[in-house]
Amino acid sequence: MTKHGRVRSNPALVLLALGHACVDLYQGAVAALIPFFVTERHYSLAVASGIVLAASLLSSITQPLFGALTDRWPMPWLLPASTLVGGVGIALSGLSGSYPLTLAFVALSGIGVAAYHPESARAARIASRGSHTAMSWFSLGGNVGFALAPIMVALAIGHGSLRATPVLVLPALAGAALCVPVLRMIGDHRTAPATSPAPGVDDVGSFVKLSLAVIARSVVFIGLSTFIALHAQQRVHGVPAAGTLALFLLFLGGAAGSVLGGRLAQRYGRVRVSRWSYLISVAAVAGVVHVPGPAMLLFVALTSAGLYVPFSLQVTLGQDYLPSRIGTASGLTLGLTVSIGGLISPLLGRLADTTSLPTALTPLILMPLVSWLVFRVLPEPALPAAARRES
Repeated sequence: MTKHGRVRSNPALVLLALGHACVDLYQGAVAALIPFFVTERHYSLAVASGIVLAASLLSSITQPLFGALTDRWPMPWLLPASTLVGGVGIALSGLSGSYPLTLAFVALSGIGVAAYHPESARAARIASRGSHTAMSWFSLGGNVGFALAPIMVALAIGHGSLRATPVLVLPALAGAALCVPVLRMIGDHRTAPATSPAPGVDDVGSFVKLSLAVIARSVVFIGLSTFIALHAQQRVHGVPAAGTLALFLLFLGGAAGSVLGGRLAQRYGRVRVSRWSYLISVAAVAGVVHVPGPAMLLFVALTSAGLYVPFSLQVTLGQDYLPSRIGTASGLTLGLTVSIGGLISPLLGRLADTTSLPTALTPLILMPLVSWLVFRVLPEPALPAAARRES
């Protein structure tokens, strides 16, 4: 049976990928809403990027905590509950003109997203039997959600008012419904014999190094996702939809990148593939920041692919470096380290307000280089036998 056949015959993994798309819509929606907040409420870039900070700050703190909790007590009920919380927060974010209330609602959504990822990554690992190829399809769902977010926001709000945000709760309702049958399926996987490899020895040193690489990726990706729509509007004159298109491309390239990463890693190894992806990303990000006109959109797509090829590989690497603490590893690689970029965004916004947007984005070119340097010293962990068969 082909790899695609194995994925299609694994309904739990398919449903988890679809649910992942519904949840990550709300991570992408935060960035997609920024131009509307700037236009409708006349926020400065620094103030608007504080909204991204609100979503990231609580998420960065709580996601590792949820990961540690799920290491001790499996909490599959978190899947539908956290999906609903993530959607409700974004749905309420446009209803009040109060900046503190907007921050509170976006932060609530961030907590929902934080609660979802560690348990969903654990469930996906069980359903995929540790295969990084199968995990790339789970990550693909999240990437598709990211990619659809700017389109969803544009359709919901368009040229209207932010008060239309309540309609954005609909994907959360669908995602919660998709999670319900997964709870029983994952329960069957948990009780089936030999579905999960026995935990190995934790390599904390390698996990810490990996976290540094993921932090650097987070800074460049979240920084670009926060300001790419406004940047594209400035660089591509005469195309009103340039901002939405640029954000869509930034998120869409992740869909291809995740699947490509899983396939390349099967042949060349996760560490080697990630290393080369980050090196390519250095040139791609430079093109996004400094190439004028429509050509910059090509570099947006290349940047997206370069940053997303390592994404699902980093999740499984983290789990393999900390095999006895899968929830903690997932919470950190998907949470604390990924959210660090949101903490940097207000600094970029302030720099852009005082200089220019290209000047503020220029330091992001160095971030993939940092990740490349880290991956040069990371070891490739051996896959468990079950994972090798599935890969």
